[in-house]
Amino acid sequence: MNVPDEANIQIGYARVSTDGQNLDLQERALIEAGCTIIYSDKASGVLNGRQGLDRAIGRCRSGDVLVVWKLDRLGRSLIDLMGLVEQLRVKDIGLRVLTGQGAMIDTTRPEGRMIFAIFATLAEFERELIRERTRAGMEAAKRRGVHCGRPSKLTRDLLEHARRSVRNGERIVIIAQRLGVHETTLRKTLKTRS
Repeated sequence: MNVPDEANIQIGYARVSTDGQNLDLQERALIEAGCTIIYSDKASGVLNGRQGLDRAIGRCRSGDVLVVWKLDRLGRSLIDLMGLVEQLRVKDIGLRVLTGQGAMIDTTRPEGRMIFAIFATLAEFERELIRERTRAGMEAAKRRGVHCGRPSKLTRDLLEHARRSVRNGERIVIIAQRLGVHETTLRKTLKTRS
């Protein structure tokens, strides 16, 4: 993480949950913190549809710092926050939280970079746990005979048609093209679903 210099800027992000709420307090704090550009949203904490946050992150360049008033302005769940922190880390964008429980996060300082690194580690750990749970769930489902993955394009009727065509001497590559699948897919399916 680069420490900001003259070329790097602080970009503010403010959010309120409803139209009836006011952004003034957050925007004033962001200006006082040195933000030269501020983006905002009037939306819930769900990350979907938060165009102001997307624009703020899109505007940040390597070495810039995204500044928020409170950590909960970025998202409601730890998983959402960890994903966002990882996105910032990959782009070499700093994060600074001005107040609240996340105020120790300021990646322009060594202790803030340490917290940032811990967030990134937690995000990777959570992704690995999700992958392991997904694999274990799929293996258990397969043992119960449940098909995992995309539904097969080859229905029973199409597969039976393919078998008849093969018995009649038609080439598998031609049959596969006619059925809209790859030749390898057809061969595997003919072997496994006999």
